[in-house]
Amino acid sequence: MGFGGGDPEALMRDFLREHGGCAVIDGGLATELEANGADLNDPLWSAKCLISSPHLIRKVHLDYLEAGANIIITSSYQATIQGFESRGFSAEESEALLQKSAEIACEARDIFYKGCSKGFENHNETKKHTVLVAASIGSYGAYLADGSEYSGEYSKEMTLEKLKNFHRRRVEVLAESGADLIAFETIPNKLEAQAYAELLEENNTRTPAWFSFNSKDGINVVSGDSLIECASIADSCKKVVAIGINCTPPRFIQGLILSIRKVTKKPILIYPNSGERYDAEKKEWVTSTGVTDEDFVSYVRVWCEAGACLIGGCCRTTPNTIRGISKVLQK
Repeated sequence: MGFGGGDPEALMRDFLREHGGCAVIDGGLATELEANGADLNDPLWSAKCLISSPHLIRKVHLDYLEAGANIIITSSYQATIQGFESRGFSAEESEALLQKSAEIACEARDIFYKGCSKGFENHNETKKHTVLVAASIGSYGAYLADGSEYSGEYSKEMTLEKLKNFHRRRVEVLAESGADLIAFETIPNKLEAQAYAELLEENNTRTPAWFSFNSKDGINVVSGDSLIECASIADSCKKVVAIGINCTPPRFIQGLILSIRKVTKKPILIYPNSGERYDAEKKEWVTSTGVTDEDFVSYVRVWCEAGACLIGGCCRTTPNTIRGISKVLQK
């Protein structure tokens, strides 16, 4: 399915052309898992459901597909071999759980396709296009489960080789999982971007990837490293087919798109959060700081005009958000 062979950049261009030049990424996974009753107060976060309630993950994937998503992201953001091993799983069991995250997403896609062929109520032609599965890889900070993917400060203590060794086997497993893409998400610093790029080249990874950074000031990535320098690392990696921003307030996105455009001609993706602030100590979102679905969706045309062609949502966005984005892009 998807990017099975050929030039990955050309395949991405073909995928975007199939979707009218702009495709829809799904929304917040953990947000919807919690809305469906999951307790994610756990160092594994949404990856906990790979162990306890995989049926909920499948349901959320389907909800986003029905809302109009063309790309669904797996539940492996905070799923690491090291994290599973700390819970008593063997290395083999840990790798199987990573594989499972992609299998669940692919199963949801298959169910959706079958529904398309049978004809869902209110189903329209736009939903019968290709759906891609992106295997999520969160940063080392996400594994630490202390909110440091929102600061990237650990780069001061880590080395390039340590980061590569931490991520290496996880990247290998997810690259062979059946997913169409690898989504390196919420990248908070330049060092980790370099580690990912080198891993993709060293492993000669066949599965293409996207790099998505996060920002808290609308200028740099959250560590303070230059966004332009980070995006340049992604641009120079032949395995990377799209570059962008996620888990960042909507008000910053337009300027960040314009910055990325200075250093790449690759497709730009954006999937902001709701604009709410994350309190790392309390491990919760400060709800009064966000925007409504209507306000979020009102930005979509501006983001397209700035140069984004893959648009979705991150933390605290829902199928309603994605439905709104899909409707705007269909127009």
